[in-house]
Amino acid sequence: MMPKTFILGTRGSQLALRQSEMVRDALLQHFPDLHIELKIIKTKGDQLQHLALDASGDKGLFTGALEEALRSGAIDFAVHSLKDLPVDPAPGTRIAAYLPRAVTHDTLIGAAPLDALPEGALIGTSSKRRAYQIALHYPHLRTAPIRGNVETRMKKVEEGLFDATLLAEAGLTRLSMTEVTRFPISEDVIVPAPGQAAIAVQTRDEASNLQELLRHIHDAKTAQEVTIERSLLKRLGGGCALPLGCCCHITEGMAELRIFYANSTGTEHYLATHHAPLSQIDTLLAQLTEQLKHITTL
Repeated sequence: MMPKTFILGTRGSQLALRQSEMVRDALLQHFPDLHIELKIIKTKGDQLQHLALDASGDKGLFTGALEEALRSGAIDFAVHSLKDLPVDPAPGTRIAAYLPRAVTHDTLIGAAPLDALPEGALIGTSSKRRAYQIALHYPHLRTAPIRGNVETRMKKVEEGLFDATLLAEAGLTRLSMTEVTRFPISEDVIVPAPGQAAIAVQTRDEASNLQELLRHIHDAKTAQEVTIERSLLKRLGGGCALPLGCCCHITEGMAELRIFYANSTGTEHYLATHHAPLSQIDTLLAQLTEQLKHITTL
């Protein structure tokens, strides 16, 4: 029997709430009689704002509390930014749907684009992936950790604490920040994180009735692309703090796979773009895994 109300778990940031509203609204377009209530869950990442993202060692920094609420029955399903979600869902849960993916590239918030920033300009980012790629392409620029949601990071730039910061363009678009001065960054310069710009909906394994509803908003192409990206991430044994950029675009059975990877100090790196038919993608991923694991030891 279908429950009268489904409880949708979400983080409390404006972006998280917007993404949860997108899932709710997509479901209501197909099933207007559904009742869906949003419930805010505070995660460890929200509580530990002072902690650098790569310092905790916690692969579920922004998702663990949501998964716990899901497994306990406090919520019926959870909405995540996929790049925050560990590659192995919590036992007893599964990703039941992906919304159609937004643009995947990163964006610079600041007074000028990357190639016009003066020597010594300070860019706020808590991502080693971003910091190491900036160092590779723009060695005259500096980076330093920055924490907080989209609005907080932008305010720190406005206050002059940083000359610029880096954000995923998808988040700015979802928040309708059309007035914000920003500069798109080519994926050739900063390779996006695995799963970037994808919204994932997680349920309990046994929630077959809810999974059937979510099937109507699921985007198969997004699922295919992010599964390839996260497969490489899993093979390397990492979470969202791993300095890995991996972005897949599929067109007519061909995958374009852009890769950036660095060792823990950023002194060695791998940067390449590969093209392969989907029938050969597993072979390519296996070859890449061996190459990238070698870099880790350097």
